[in-house]
Amino acid sequence: MSVPHLTTALTGPLLDLERKILAAQPEIEHWFRNQWQEHTPPFYGSVDLRNAGYKLAPVDMNLFPGGFNNLNPEFHPLAVQAAMMALEGYCPDARRILLIPENHTRNLFYLQNVAALAKILRQAGMVVRVGSLNPEITAPTELDLPDGGKLTLEPVVRNGRRVGVGDFSPCVVLLNNDLSAGIPEILQGLEQTLLPPLHAGWAVRRKTTHFAAYDRVVAEFAELIDIDPWVINPYFEHVDGLDFHAREGEEKLAATVDAMIEKIGAKYDEHGIDQEPFVIVKANAGTYGMGIMSVKSGAELVGLNRKQRNKMSVVKEGLEVHDVIVQEGVPTFENINAAVAEPVVYMLDRFVIGGFYRVHTGRGIDENLNAPGMHFVPLAFASPLSTPDCDGSPDCEANRFYAYGVVARLALLAGSLELEEGELL
Repeated sequence: MSVPHLTTALTGPLLDLERKILAAQPEIEHWFRNQWQEHTPPFYGSVDLRNAGYKLAPVDMNLFPGGFNNLNPEFHPLAVQAAMMALEGYCPDARRILLIPENHTRNLFYLQNVAALAKILRQAGMVVRVGSLNPEITAPTELDLPDGGKLTLEPVVRNGRRVGVGDFSPCVVLLNNDLSAGIPEILQGLEQTLLPPLHAGWAVRRKTTHFAAYDRVVAEFAELIDIDPWVINPYFEHVDGLDFHAREGEEKLAATVDAMIEKIGAKYDEHGIDQEPFVIVKANAGTYGMGIMSVKSGAELVGLNRKQRNKMSVVKEGLEVHDVIVQEGVPTFENINAAVAEPVVYMLDRFVIGGFYRVHTGRGIDENLNAPGMHFVPLAFASPLSTPDCDGSPDCEANRFYAYGVVARLALLAGSLELEEGELL
C-alpha cells in the first residue's frame, strides 16, 4: 500500500521541499520499510500538520484518533485492508474486538466516529461490540446518530483478567478513549491484547516526550534526503512548575517564549523568510484544542487576565495544567473557500489511509484551528487513482499529498519509539 494520491488545497508549482521529498521517494520508502522491521507502529494515529510552504511540520500526534467519520468514504477499502494487516501483526487469531470509546455520549458527532471505526473493523472480518466505561451506561443503550445510523453501547464488565460486555469475551480490546481522566482500574492487568497500551493515554503520555522522539527520527531522515531538519521539525521547549491561577512560573514561561522567538528569527534570517515568528503554548497533555495560546512575545504571558488564566489552567476532564510545551508556531498558507485550513492525516498501522482538512473561518494563519467553530473538509482521491511518474517539473502531475504522508509517518514512527520506551519505564 503506497501513500494514496489525494487532492490538496495547494495549486501551482511544486515547492522545493515537496520536490525533494518526491524525488527521494524510492530511498524514503526503503528507509521506512527498514524502520518498521525494527519498530512496531501504533495501531492507529492521526497527525495535525501545518504547511508554511518553506516548512511542513507536525504540530500534534494523536494516538486515539476521533475523526474516522470525517474521512472520505472512498478511503474505506484502504482502512479495511490496513486494519486486517494491523490485527494480523498484533493478534493473528483475533476474531472478536471490544471497542471502548470516550465517555461523552452526548457528543453525537464523536459517536459517528466510533460507528465508522466499528464498520472498518467489521469489514476487516471482526465481530465488534462497543463497550462503555461511562457509569451512566448500565444496560445496552441504543443511540441515534446525526447521519441516521445507530450505535449500541454496553457496560464493560470484568471477569478475572479479562473484560467484555455481556457474555462477549474479545481477543482484542481497542481503546478510542485517550484516558485523560486517568487509567481505570477495570483496564489494568488484562491478559487480553489492549491497543493502544495504557501508557499511550494522556494520564501518562506527554507531548514533549513525543517531540523529543520526533527529533531523533528527523535527524536520521533529514540526513537521508539532505535537508535541514528544521524544515520538517518545529522547535519546542518544556516548562513546568506552572500555576496559572496563582501566576506562578509566568516569568520563566515568558523567558522561554522570548528565547524561542529569537531562535526562530535566526532561522528565518538564514532561510530568507520575511515573517514575524510566533509560538504556541499548550498543555503538555490532552487534546480537543484546550489549554492553547498563540503568542509573539513573552510579555503576552505576564499578567494574564482571569479569562486567559482560566483557559490555560484546565483541560479535558477538568485536569489542571502545571506544565506546557512551548512549540514553534508554523503558519499555514493553505486555505479552502478563503478560510484557513490545516491537513490532518490518518494512519492505521504503518499505512496512510486518508485525511481531511480542519478549517476555521474565524482564525488566522498563526492561530490554533482546533477550536469551536471549526469544520472538516474531506480530502478526495486525485484522478487518476495511481500515482504518476514525476520528473520534478513544476507542472508535473505529482502526488502532492505524498509529502504529507511522509511527515505524518515520521510522527507515527516517533509515536512507536514513545510506546516502546514507555514500556521500559
